[in-house]
Amino acid sequence: MTKDLSAPFTPSRRRMLGLLLAGVAAPALMPRMALAAGGTVVVSNWGGDWNERTMRYVEKPLLEDKGFTVVRDLGMEPERKTKLIAEKRIRRASADVIHVNSSDAFELKGQEVIADLDLSKIPNYADVVEELKAPYFVPWLYSAVVIIYNKDKVPEPPTSYADLFDPKWAGRIGLTNQLYFNYMMMAGLVANGDMTSAEEGKPLLEKMVAESKPRLYAAHQQLQAGLANGEVDIAVNYKARGLQWAADGQPLAIQYPDEGAIAVTFGACLTEFGPNRDAGYAYLDAMLDPTAMAGLAEASLYAPANPKAELSDELRALVDFSPEERATMRFLDYAYVAQNTAGWLEWWNKSFAT
Repeated sequence: MTKDLSAPFTPSRRRMLGLLLAGVAAPALMPRMALAAGGTVVVSNWGGDWNERTMRYVEKPLLEDKGFTVVRDLGMEPERKTKLIAEKRIRRASADVIHVNSSDAFELKGQEVIADLDLSKIPNYADVVEELKAPYFVPWLYSAVVIIYNKDKVPEPPTSYADLFDPKWAGRIGLTNQLYFNYMMMAGLVANGDMTSAEEGKPLLEKMVAESKPRLYAAHQQLQAGLANGEVDIAVNYKARGLQWAADGQPLAIQYPDEGAIAVTFGACLTEFGPNRDAGYAYLDAMLDPTAMAGLAEASLYAPANPKAELSDELRALVDFSPEERATMRFLDYAYVAQNTAGWLEWWNKSFAT
């Protein structure tokens, strides 16, 4: 399904709506627990606009303005994960909370460096959609990997992941190193029809490098610039990113891939050996605040994991997925990803990103 993003989005008055995922009943309400008065919390997070929005909607109004001190340790997730795992031997983590995606959370739980959650200390967690929950992970925002294209230059866009491997798109496709594991699974899906065939997908990626020569960017912002200046006309990235770039004025549209889009859920975990556990719990609960999540959805155009976020019908239709799209969405096999991520990154850096 193609979605034209040229019409400007104007947020209307927020009002209470139904659940994020169709047909999911809201969990019973839990009594709200006031945040602890003050404390220091060290947060491991991505930088850039992701961190800026985290500060604007969560950290400043709900923590710093209430007496907390938030110390930010920013970087890409491979480095932040490696640091946390290395600190296991001294049984003291430098961060209390780490922002990760759901797959990385599973991996870190296997490494025994993030904690099982005491949900009585995260009252807002009761409202999270059941399908997104895990006992060690606070889901926050979600999206999926789609095809984003310049509708002025690509009147007949690729309609599937498989189409992206056609040499006719040579020099026109932009990718980012941040999504290397998604591209590995995408290639496996095209090669073998499932999300656990990354090995079978490697020859497709090698063929793409040789024949189509996609442009590879370090991060989302650089890919956005590549679309804006005409270096590339097609990007494979999160739907939310395409919406953000269209909101910035680029003539972009989104194609939901025929195979079903690869889902991604972002959130945070409490580290096992962090020194400020109470402040960490206060931080996690603040992340799920309905008002904060509504602001984040409007600013970031990711779909919120807390259905109590008060979005307009227009905004929810824009950032969320249709029932038909959700029915075909591809969710990760976390154990498979955790087992292979390190090897994939090494292969990617040697064979694709060179």
